[in-house]
Amino acid sequence: MRLKLSLAAIVLLASANTSFAQAAEPTDAASCKAEEATLEQSIAQARARGQMLRRRQLTESLAVLQGHCEALAAAKDPATQIKRQEQEVQQLRLELERAEAQLRKLKAAKS
Repeated sequence: MRLKLSLAAIVLLASANTSFAQAAEPTDAASCKAEEATLEQSIAQARARGQMLRRRQLTESLAVLQGHCEALAAAKDPATQIKRQEQEVQQLRLELERAEAQLRKLKAAKS
C-alpha cells in the first residue's frame, strides 16, 4: 500500500512540475505577483496535506520565479540599462584593442 501512495505522490509531483515548467514565464510585475500568489497557495496546501516533498519543490520553483521577476524588474530599470550598455561598450573596446594588437603583430611579422 505504501508503494501505491509513493507512486501516486510521484505522479502528482511530476504533473505539478510539468505544468509549472510549461507555463509561460511572467513578463510583467502583475503576472509575477499572480504566479507568486499561486505558488504560495500551492505551498500552503502541500504543507496542510503533509506533502513535504511537493512543498519543497514548489518552494524551489517560487525561488526561481522570484529571481526571474527580480531580473525582469531590474532589466526595465533605466539605471540598470545604462550600466549594462556601459559594460557592453567597455567589452567592445577591449575586443577592439585585442584586434588592433593582433593586426599590429601581423603587420610586424610581414615586414
